[in-house]
Amino acid sequence: MFVLYETPGGYALFKLSDEKKILSTSLEDLIALETKNTSTEYFQLKAFDKFKDTDEALTSAASLVQGKLCKPLKKFLKKNVPKGETLAIAETKLASAIQEKLGLQCVVDAQVQQLFRWIRNDADVLLDEYTDNQKSMILGLAHSLSRYKLKFSTEKVDTMIIQSIGLLDDLDKEINTYSMRLREWYGWHFPELGNIVNDNTNYAKVVHRMGVRTNAKNTPFSDIIGDQEEKEVKEAAEVSMGTELSDEDVSNIRELCEQVITLAEYRATLYEYLKNRMAAVAPNLTAMVGELVGARLIAHAGSLMNLAKYPASTVQILGAEKALFRALKTKSATPKYGLIFHASLVGQAAPKYKGKISRSLASKTALSIRADALNEGQLDNSLGLENRAKIEARLRQLESRQSFAISGRGRASGGGGDFRAYQPPRTPASGYQTVADTVITTTDTRPQSQATEEMPPEEKNENGIKTTWKEGSQEVSSKDENENQSSSKKKKEKKKRKRESSGDEKHGKEKKKRHKEHKTE
Repeated sequence: MFVLYETPGGYALFKLSDEKKILSTSLEDLIALETKNTSTEYFQLKAFDKFKDTDEALTSAASLVQGKLCKPLKKFLKKNVPKGETLAIAETKLASAIQEKLGLQCVVDAQVQQLFRWIRNDADVLLDEYTDNQKSMILGLAHSLSRYKLKFSTEKVDTMIIQSIGLLDDLDKEINTYSMRLREWYGWHFPELGNIVNDNTNYAKVVHRMGVRTNAKNTPFSDIIGDQEEKEVKEAAEVSMGTELSDEDVSNIRELCEQVITLAEYRATLYEYLKNRMAAVAPNLTAMVGELVGARLIAHAGSLMNLAKYPASTVQILGAEKALFRALKTKSATPKYGLIFHASLVGQAAPKYKGKISRSLASKTALSIRADALNEGQLDNSLGLENRAKIEARLRQLESRQSFAISGRGRASGGGGDFRAYQPPRTPASGYQTVADTVITTTDTRPQSQATEEMPPEEKNENGIKTTWKEGSQEVSSKDENENQSSSKKKKEKKKRKRESSGDEKHGKEKKKRHKEHKTE
């Protein structure tokens, strides 16, 4: 029986001398043998394969951890282990790989684990010739293997993204604060300039170069603003009604302008850094929602790996937690989007389609995030571009309201290639259908002469059409006539009351006139 033992310096193959005795003893007896320092009696070193460098040691250790059989170990076992022999292995996955590829019988049990513990304790004695600089080899291999298992890469550190997007937001706030202070301060001297130059950075550059408004006539601004704006600035400076500034005021204003210009330039540099970092760390996420929105999502989640663990529904409302909990508390409508609202695809959609597009975008963004976070190979933005094209097609479909094709059994049974919403057939309103009525006929046993005598008489109406009247119809018509007569009587009585009331009013007015005339006489 052979024992394969892995060391930081290479592979060691031991021959078990008294195989039957060791395998037949119990674990307690093996522990007792271990304490007696008798390892040299039972283990004989048959072969040792030393690693060439640290890279080979790292690849061999990584393959052992993953349970794979690397090429150097395969050659080593083929050369030194004859067929038909059993091999003691510490790892179950490695034992199955060796048994599958080399056909060797491998043993992995509790007694074998105790044997490896025994060898590990007496490794200095058993491998006396190959233990030079063993501590440094152990330390170097441990560090290399730890980096490999953690998949450490300086290009995939998302902490830089979190810090840079936070600093970018702080710079935007500072630039806006300084710019508003500069506009308010210099506006006392040249108030018309604020309406002509809208950009904060260009405004600071113009003020820094011009100083007092009287210098505007001889100062060129074509490299900062357009020709038309330059002309308007010079014309407004001649007729401006602002207050005068001293030299000390101008110097302080120019220092503030320098601060605004410096912060704006650093902000542009930081944005380029963030753009490059996002392209290296999360290219698919950048292709879906852009650099700024993607960086804010990573910063809000804490890391790219934490963001990859979130479902699409959480990615959709990430950043709107207060609105979500308020809606759940008040039992009102929950928010449809959070930070993802600032993505360009959601901004392109119409207001009534923003919720649908944000839901579709969140689902595809979640897939892109997981591809960026969990991909071990070379990253590219192919998946993000593909998903973005699907969202754009979905947006065009919603805006045009085109029908979409169904597949499978629905297409075969439907007969058409398109799926459309059901619309009931619109038919013009028709009259009463007498065909649907059922008529119960009775056989008349009376003689014909008697039946003809009892038939109702026929009458002609105004159009000359013959009509027969029955007793039931006469009763209905008489009721209608009585109702009409009663309603007409009521109307006449109302009219009489109105006339009487109007007559009484006229009579009262005439009496008052006569009374006044009698008093005057």
